[in-house]
Amino acid sequence: MTTSWLTELQDALGADSVLTDPDVTAGYARDAAMMAPAGTPAAVVLPRSTDDVVAVMRIATRHRVPVVPRGAGSGLAGASNAVDGAITLVMTRMDAVLVVSPADRLAVVQPGVVNKTLRDAVAGHGLFYPPDPSSYDWCTIGGNLSTNSGGLCCVKYGVTTDYVMGLEVVLADGRVLRTGRRTVKGVAGYDLPRLFVGSEGTLGVITEATLALRPAPHRPVTLAASFATTAQTGQVVERVVTSGLVPSLLEVMDNTCICAVDDLLRAELDRGAHSLLVAQSDAGGEAAAAEIEALAQICREAGADFVHSTDDPAEGDLLLQARRMALPALAAMRSGMLVDDVAVPRSRIAEFLDGCDAIASERTVIIGVTGHAGDGNMHPCISFDGADADERDRAYAAFDDILELGLGMGGTITGEHGVGSIKVDWLEREIGPVALDVHRAIKDALDPDGLLNPGKVFRRASVRDLAAVRELTGS
Repeated sequence: MTTSWLTELQDALGADSVLTDPDVTAGYARDAAMMAPAGTPAAVVLPRSTDDVVAVMRIATRHRVPVVPRGAGSGLAGASNAVDGAITLVMTRMDAVLVVSPADRLAVVQPGVVNKTLRDAVAGHGLFYPPDPSSYDWCTIGGNLSTNSGGLCCVKYGVTTDYVMGLEVVLADGRVLRTGRRTVKGVAGYDLPRLFVGSEGTLGVITEATLALRPAPHRPVTLAASFATTAQTGQVVERVVTSGLVPSLLEVMDNTCICAVDDLLRAELDRGAHSLLVAQSDAGGEAAAAEIEALAQICREAGADFVHSTDDPAEGDLLLQARRMALPALAAMRSGMLVDDVAVPRSRIAEFLDGCDAIASERTVIIGVTGHAGDGNMHPCISFDGADADERDRAYAAFDDILELGLGMGGTITGEHGVGSIKVDWLEREIGPVALDVHRAIKDALDPDGLLNPGKVFRRASVRDLAAVRELTGS
């Protein structure tokens, strides 16, 4: 490949930062989403600094070459999947924790820092970075920011955007935007950091983040409870919310997940249970014990078949491991798996679980549901034979059925994985045409040539073009 823009990239960043070997670039073509379409990158570029990213974006803009920002590739919506002939901009070499300030309870990091690495770096200062996606031991902060990742502790601590104080972003034309603050309060101007968080690389390339930290949590107390019916599970979740309890974690697994995890880990789980709830309190000492006992009493009153609590961290980790291994266990069942990501009102979790059972029966597919019961974010996972065309089609149909089910309950098509390329057709159904016009206007303002991550989140159409069409049609 001898295109002039490629030569310019090699001159600017060095040949070792610009990869073109098809055997190498193929490894950067897609993220962890099975059904998301992926192209073939013309080059994979690995910047080491903000200046490198600026150089890439200026060259890309000059030659009108699309750019797809990428982290570790742990995403589950195809948000970082390659585009044919484009640059895939891999941010993993920018992996420094630049500042940890205990006095200000903040950290400044580059986007390639792994979530767990940041957690470990601040733990020595008695601090805690709460967002914890299930892939926390390999996903990067940049990817977490781009998709506004959640995790198991959202019920108490919220999602990634709740910890973003400021960002450094390289815009499509190569300008560097520094926005946000290092103060606890600040309302000057629009809240631009939140605009970029969750934008999935379509508005700019995040090169630095200032993140809020919390005091380290106390030693957790953990609870596990099993139930014979969906109604019992839903009743517990509702009562936890209405009673004012705020556990640091409240997770659910259905019977399909329980059996899959037990097959994988040989953990002696209750294979006869309809569902399993796992909860933790990190309030510390007597407060944590009291919170978990109150939750245990709610479970018993709901008719739980089994309730067990422990303040032993090792035993608690084992219970939590069962929840974290749900997706790998379901993936091991068949050659294909589609991971959905639907959030519904917490009062309708039981109805949603029943609806997924009905979809599995109607489509004759295996659906295992696990998720964050405390905030209503459910992850129905469809296991299927990827080599069987008919079964694959039924699985895809079930995926859409689940999105329809969630929207019909007043929910959302994604709670934490993002829209990416697999839910583009569903975004307008959720947000409506006016909101979609606003999205496109923002995109046009910041990326007028449409070079950043094209085809992700929504299909780009110029607001000016849409206005012309409406004037002609009178709509």
